[in-house]
Amino acid sequence: MTNKQNKITLKIKLIFLVLLASVASIPAWGCSSLLVGKNASTDGSTMITYAADAHVLYGELYQYPAADHKKGDMREVREWDSNKHLGYIPEIAHTYSIVGNMNEHQLSISESTWGGRKELCDTTGIIDYGSLIYIALQRAKTAREAIEVMTSLVEKYGYYSSGESFSIADPNEIWIMELIGKGNTEKGAVWVAMRIPDDCIAGHANHSRIHKFPLKDKNNCIYSKDVITFARRQGYYKGKDEDFSFSKTYAETDFGALRGCDARVWAYYNKFADGMEKFLPWINGKEGSEVLPLYVKPRKKLTVKDVKWMMRDHFENTPFDMTKDIGAGAWKVPYRYRPMTFVVDSVEYTNERAIATQQTGFSFVAQMRSWLPDAIGGTLWFGVDDANTSIYIPMYCAMTKIPESYAHGNGDLYTLSWTSAFWVNNFVANQAYNRYSLMIPDIRKVQSAIEDDLETNQKSIEDKAIELYKQSPGEAIAYLNDYSATKANDATSKYRKLGEYLLVKFLDGNMKKEKDGEFQRSAEGYPVTPFFPGYDERYYRSIVDETGDHLKVTK
Repeated sequence: MTNKQNKITLKIKLIFLVLLASVASIPAWGCSSLLVGKNASTDGSTMITYAADAHVLYGELYQYPAADHKKGDMREVREWDSNKHLGYIPEIAHTYSIVGNMNEHQLSISESTWGGRKELCDTTGIIDYGSLIYIALQRAKTAREAIEVMTSLVEKYGYYSSGESFSIADPNEIWIMELIGKGNTEKGAVWVAMRIPDDCIAGHANHSRIHKFPLKDKNNCIYSKDVITFARRQGYYKGKDEDFSFSKTYAETDFGALRGCDARVWAYYNKFADGMEKFLPWINGKEGSEVLPLYVKPRKKLTVKDVKWMMRDHFENTPFDMTKDIGAGAWKVPYRYRPMTFVVDSVEYTNERAIATQQTGFSFVAQMRSWLPDAIGGTLWFGVDDANTSIYIPMYCAMTKIPESYAHGNGDLYTLSWTSAFWVNNFVANQAYNRYSLMIPDIRKVQSAIEDDLETNQKSIEDKAIELYKQSPGEAIAYLNDYSATKANDATSKYRKLGEYLLVKFLDGNMKKEKDGEFQRSAEGYPVTPFFPGYDERYYRSIVDETGDHLKVTK
């Protein structure tokens, strides 16, 4: 290996170590993934999403360069959640470049953890779910190749993590693969991978979603040869092969899995498909109710914008709407701080868990387009912090430099940086969590203006990139690098100004008056008396119900 190659390999290892340390201890109930087939999108794109939710995750965008390796080179494997050293595996001759969770061939992978049977965790395996994602992105060009890479790795080296769902997509196909280990007695894993029909949408959110699957449709369903026989040997299943449910056999279908997890997928389906009310009994845990399907056909084709806004969902206008109950407070806040459950008079209750949540580190909408060169067709619409208030910036899969506002080293979870998109977005979002209904209109104005501009300009930017690509792929990539960097850093700057504006406007519980885009002053230049927004009627009534005549004004 040359000195240059050695430096690249060392750089990759260092990036992985830093990334692994930054995402330690990601809990279950942590992630949501939505999928869109190419004939279910308006332009023929395939799309998958990811919300990486964890209370200790700092949102940044990472990039791994392509690299060549000589025979005998080994790759260290460290657990993604803890940075624990698990072992080494042989490198392959060439690994592909990665931006976030998309590689240079537009292959994209996301995940959600569901745990499953605890005795099936293999503490002797050396491949965890996070390593599966990034090793596959470095070694595969298509979704089917990725499935082969991932399942071969766990078969050979053992699977260290618990039950997991993966969204695996290329410009032509999208798949959901679910996988769980075999415990310490057998190496490998049992798994099923289902191709989602091109005209359908699908999703998973920390609960196993594959129930019955076609045993003889090898083009659209792939599974480990012992996925059913292993369950029989373990005493998990005794029925007919054709009635076998992967989810009910290997996962735990309890209240949390349904109301806290499948409910998020239901909300997605309910937004875009008809007849979803019939699955509410399943979400509410009613015995014998119809299972929420793995995929549904939407009533209309989805745009990238549709999917972005679905990532911002809080169950609005559904039976689980988080702005309706008393927990939303006077300003209809669709957030609940942890713990998720609470006890009153020895009875346990839960808060809803929506797709959008405050502890998101980063999220994305991966858009993959088969009719464009990979360097241009693979677009990772990337945002940090809460998806509801973040801005999705287009990051192209062949980019070679990460914008400053998303780069590693620009702040961390304990170090505030005013040029970090993560910290600036938190500056905006955390103000809104206190007075949501008052502040969110101002946030939406800035957020929508930035994103609408990006969407409007996407075609012209990419048309120019295509012309450059015909002359020199390197020039096209440099052009897209500059474009993404400019837009990312500009959006971060605008959001910092937005945060400052919110602080001034809503200072001390008041709301300053405005005219023609400026805070109002008297003829003498003095600030005019602000509005006093007060609280809503329900809030005041709850005080009276609690205190009776204690606060009553008497004559």
